[in-house]
Amino acid sequence: MVSSNNYTSFTNCCDAIEFLLHPIDTKDYADQCRHDLEATGALVLKRFFSTKAIRQIVEQSADCEAAAYYARSTHNVYLTEQDPALGADHTFNRQVVSSKGLIADNQIPEMSPLRTVYNDERFRTFLCGVLGISEIHPYADEVSSINIHFAPEGRELGWHFDNSAFAVTMLLQAPEAGGVFEYVPAVRDAEAGDMAYDRVAAILDQKEPVRTLEFDPGDLVLFRGRDAMHRVTPTLGDVTRMLVVFAFNERAGICLSEAARATFYRTPKA
Repeated sequence: MVSSNNYTSFTNCCDAIEFLLHPIDTKDYADQCRHDLEATGALVLKRFFSTKAIRQIVEQSADCEAAAYYARSTHNVYLTEQDPALGADHTFNRQVVSSKGLIADNQIPEMSPLRTVYNDERFRTFLCGVLGISEIHPYADEVSSINIHFAPEGRELGWHFDNSAFAVTMLLQAPEAGGVFEYVPAVRDAEAGDMAYDRVAAILDQKEPVRTLEFDPGDLVLFRGRDAMHRVTPTLGDVTRMLVVFAFNERAGICLSEAARATFYRTPKA
């Protein structure tokens, strides 16, 4: 284990971000990023975090990996409880496998550069500008705001839609092979209550082509995952895939759904 005394203190977000490449407090830059995101539904900002920051985050995360919770249950693509009235073979109730590990927000070290960036108002203002929203808020629960995902060999994240309108992620460590992010944009319209059963079934049955999104350690990814169905394929090789999720909401006081929490997080036994 690496001693915490050897870690650099990142006092503000620009200590961790490659600011010359990504001037996040410049409106023109935020506007360009927003244009790119709206055009494709996914935005990859290359080399957003510095190599030094990524190295420290990986070391700190490796120290925490033994405490990661690995999902042992299946789930539907909507991340909800099953509906017995629809039948076991109905698209809504079809189950997929997620077996990645996770450490929750309350397990992230206080001095992590991840916290410095997540809590920085300039970073949040930049995200608002890119996403075209007026404000963002952390989750109201103690587990959801910052998560680190671990996928050693054979682990995966099954097909699903996100609960939130957008996702902000960054790869920390790439595997030797596998661990590919696959997605199909605009599968449903969640605001309209569209469940898109036919398209979901076609994707699960591999009858509809999927896209892949490529990114490297340190790249920040913004993705509209509420209506885009997506997954991460099983990792191959001895190197664990590590990825951080910065989770925000447009409204204050939002907690993760009970179904998602029961699937992906270690929860107290009744």
